[in-house]
Amino acid sequence: MASPMLSASPLLLQLLRWVCVVLFLAASVVSGRHHSAASTGSGQSSMYLAPSCRSHTASLADFGGVGDGTTSNTAAFRSAVEHLSQYSGNGGAMLYVPAGKWLTGPFNLTSHFTLFLHSDAVILGSQNISEWPVIAPLPSYGRGRDHAGGRYASLIGGSNLTDVVITGNNGTIDGQGAMWWSKFKSNKLKYTRGYLIELMWSDTVFVSNVTLLNSPAWNIHPVYSSNVVVQWVTILAPTHSPNTDGINPDSCTNVRIEDCYVVSGDDCVAIKSGWDEYGISYNMPSSHIVVRRLTCVSPTSATIAIGSEMSGGVSDVRAEDIVAVDTESAVRIKTAVGRGAYVKDVFARRMTLTNMKRVFWMTGDYKSHPDDGYDPNAIPVVENISYQDVVATGVYKEAARLEGIDGAPFKGICIANVTAELSKSKKYPWMCAAVEGVSAANVSPAPCEALQQNKDGACPFPTDTLPIDDIAVQQCAYDVPAPAAAAAGPKA
Repeated sequence: MASPMLSASPLLLQLLRWVCVVLFLAASVVSGRHHSAASTGSGQSSMYLAPSCRSHTASLADFGGVGDGTTSNTAAFRSAVEHLSQYSGNGGAMLYVPAGKWLTGPFNLTSHFTLFLHSDAVILGSQNISEWPVIAPLPSYGRGRDHAGGRYASLIGGSNLTDVVITGNNGTIDGQGAMWWSKFKSNKLKYTRGYLIELMWSDTVFVSNVTLLNSPAWNIHPVYSSNVVVQWVTILAPTHSPNTDGINPDSCTNVRIEDCYVVSGDDCVAIKSGWDEYGISYNMPSSHIVVRRLTCVSPTSATIAIGSEMSGGVSDVRAEDIVAVDTESAVRIKTAVGRGAYVKDVFARRMTLTNMKRVFWMTGDYKSHPDDGYDPNAIPVVENISYQDVVATGVYKEAARLEGIDGAPFKGICIANVTAELSKSKKYPWMCAAVEGVSAANVSPAPCEALQQNKDGACPFPTDTLPIDDIAVQQCAYDVPAPAAAAAGPKA
């Protein structure tokens, strides 16, 4: 068993990485202001990091925005995006959200567009439900997640977009979700709650350097999209808040989630691809997904979950350098008869876990269906799941609960170099049913019999580079619109 000092070192390294990221970003902003001011003659210039820079900039204040925390800015946001969309084919545009509290209902973004939040900017989700439009359910779900029928729009949305950036100097997007959670729990909502950010059928999405608070439900939901990067994002919600998942790529290809910190009432990351017969029919998988340097706190849910809505298929998921504290499980695979499709080629390594209910969890009988129309012959395939280099302390329930499907066992499970330190001795530290696989001798406590075929060396982990890792950021300069510009009307 690793010594306590060795067990703690990955957590310390993770914290040091966060400090380095913050210092780097602060230095970039300061040096960027100095450089840009010198080159433009303005004392109100700065720089930021993004895959694409913009040729045109305007402030929300230019469109009548009032940052007092009580005035609705829904019309201002919508007008600003509509005005700036004219530049999508001419260098793109950035909407600058100044310091202040900007109350708003949902609004959509446009292509070749950056939403930039000042460090003291707070976008507040409106508490007036009439400001939240009701939109159609996702075709791969067939209905809303909370209720049959439609769903409320997400606070920041968009569809069929290309090259979208949401970033800033760590400004805040606050969904003010307490009202939504209360109405949901008391069954007073007619439709499914909206999310903080949802971009649909889009390509090249970059979300970074923002703090997301108190979402009504899921926080970041890219769906039917490709080339998505979520980086340097902090997500915070009370750990008892319902369905406040952190980052949920859904029927997405080429996704990179890095250096994020999530405290949530549900899964910190959940990879999905549609629900039962609707997901099978839509047939759009999630694949080529990378999760690195994630820190998670979620006492009732998983650090990384796959499913339970996975009826389009999920494959090639790579997670490494993960830290979880006070969390229900490290990796959880959730599925059921009726889901169909597959979960395959899932790889996780270098995980440091503290105060966990269990380390690994697989569920083949999740018992959640959109309606009674699911196909009982649609049996999901789960295979090629590899976990290695894991140190867990304070595990209070069991090392793992791995439950496949009778007649369709989960196959190809590989576990190596895993230490789960149980807070109390357990007669059966592993619970296994309908699973097949192998484990190495350096797994403690010893796994269940179905996994005790000896394996020499490590479990597989891909060595190739995915295309999403080729997306790089650059320094982008912008002139901060002066406050007096608000009286002059929109400009770019």
